[in-house]
Amino acid sequence: MRVFVAIILAFISTAALADSTGEQIRAGRAPDATDVITGLYAFSRFQQGLLESTDLKGNAEVKNLAALRAEEATKRDKALKEIQDALGTEPRVSKGASAGASLAKPDDAEGAAYVRTFYAAQIPEYESTIALLERYLSTPDNPALAAFAREHLPVLRAQLRDAERTMADK
Repeated sequence: MRVFVAIILAFISTAALADSTGEQIRAGRAPDATDVITGLYAFSRFQQGLLESTDLKGNAEVKNLAALRAEEATKRDKALKEIQDALGTEPRVSKGASAGASLAKPDDAEGAAYVRTFYAAQIPEYESTIALLERYLSTPDNPALAAFAREHLPVLRAQLRDAERTMADK
């Protein structure tokens, strides 16, 4: 049952981010600055949602990592806001897009299944965000956002590798 919940959660989180980041971009068209800003804010909302879905009685590793990722998202959003203001653009709001993440908690919030679910929810979100930035960097339309993307891509890739490695170890 826990594996089923983890699979469903991964599917839902992938569908939600795909709706709010890259999949709304028409096939054959590289994302523009507004698409990237929208996608990065959606990723930040996801990371904030992970923190909100952990509670005071949950696994300490999960709570600490969720808090760290939420703090990183806040810092990333502040830097992104400056670029957004300079561009004079607003992120696109997609109807029905998920505003955050929710972890379906197994009975044992301290157990390995819960930790795996936490990491499993993150992997497709990282993959979508990394793919969005890579597509943008193939034909960037704003030098400041391109520099921002180049700066954050290695960090996101490292966090993805860490999530994959940790999930495999649990």
